[in-house]
Amino acid sequence: MIKLTHVSKEYPKRGYALHDVSFHLKKAEFAFLTGHSGSGKSTTMSLIHMADYPTSGEVRVSGFSSARMTGRDLWKVRRRVGMVFQDFRLLPGRSALENVALVLEVTGTPRKAIQPKANRLLDQVGLSGKAGALVEELSGGERQRVAIARALANDPYILLADEPTGNLDDRATRGILDLFWDINATGMAVLMATHDLELIRRYPHARLFELDQGKLVYDSAAADTEAS
Repeated sequence: MIKLTHVSKEYPKRGYALHDVSFHLKKAEFAFLTGHSGSGKSTTMSLIHMADYPTSGEVRVSGFSSARMTGRDLWKVRRRVGMVFQDFRLLPGRSALENVALVLEVTGTPRKAIQPKANRLLDQVGLSGKAGALVEELSGGERQRVAIARALANDPYILLADEPTGNLDDRATRGILDLFWDINATGMAVLMATHDLELIRRYPHARLFELDQGKLVYDSAAADTEAS
């Protein structure tokens, strides 16, 4: 589903953000990607989302390779990978329903199907009663749920979440994590970047990748294999 092979990423002014990183995430797996600020989590997410490309090595996502990416392939990858950010990135002055519906409209959903599907997605994330509310009227947790509904609009195979609970209180954080687990239970792979170790401890059965200064220093699946 996701495979990084000897991936490095160098920026002209910042130097290397990732150094020879290799790991894979299987279909329907749930994994945390952790590490201190600046460890390379967001860079890794960006490469998996094909918003950027590695300096060396290869990123493969759902059968597509960063080494042979075309504009048409990029469009297909974006249809298969949903992305959730810390800062929500919702359209101001629009309702929850409009924020989700716009994605459906842009990606070619038949006009008659847009509003019913947007409503179903909001219901899936627990916001059936907030469809008409402007995003400014919603709490942080509710805004993130709208962002998740939007990320699910294309029925992706993979959901990426880059520090999605960073701006939320503890109660909202628990709700968002429970929602991610519910989504994962449908068969969708979930990779969530977070530096919150307490949050990770609440979900000991999730796979765990740890980055330190751009290097992969821990993979729980590899550790379990070595221990057996």
